[in-house]
Amino acid sequence: MLERIHEISGVLLDADEYLDDFWPNFRKIDDVFWKLERIQSFRQAGEPSWVAMMEGDWDRSLKLIDDGRGAVGEGASSAERFVRRRIRIVEQPVTPYLQWEMHVLALRVATAEQVRVLDAGEVAEIEVGRRLPELVVLGTVVMYEVTYDDSGTHSGARRIDDREVIAACRGELDKMFAAGEDFRGYYEREIVPLPAPRVTV
Repeated sequence: MLERIHEISGVLLDADEYLDDFWPNFRKIDDVFWKLERIQSFRQAGEPSWVAMMEGDWDRSLKLIDDGRGAVGEGASSAERFVRRRIRIVEQPVTPYLQWEMHVLALRVATAEQVRVLDAGEVAEIEVGRRLPELVVLGTVVMYEVTYDDSGTHSGARRIDDREVIAACRGELDKMFAAGEDFRGYYEREIVPLPAPRVTV
């Protein structure tokens, strides 16, 4: 089902409409919050630590992450009644963005998020002519195929409300999560030893 999400009808939302739609549904989450990440490089122009990395100041970028100001995406609260799980698909060699994001995720894993890493080769059989989508699944309530433009900048989403489709995707995400490597081991082995990323604009 994941590989066919682009064929499923959905409600088109621009970036602002997505946020306006997301938060009311986020407050209704009745099960696991899922995030599937497949794209290897995004633009995060609003994130100071990403900007520092793009400017070639890796030390400053890491310091901003350690300060907690470089976190990507939604904040988490210890009072949340649901589990957050992320599947990060990785290609080798890792991109500068992915190297940066892994340091951000290390902070998240230490606080509120369960993350597994899956090599792109593990999903090659179902990626026929198209990569897996970027997905956000809010329990059984709603699912978003998050969209990006050619530069990797967030452009909006497609909201999918079909409960059978959501259930099927949740089942596949469960299997992918079980097959993935625990984030901490991957991070310590593959990311921490890397030199500062070489960014080309």
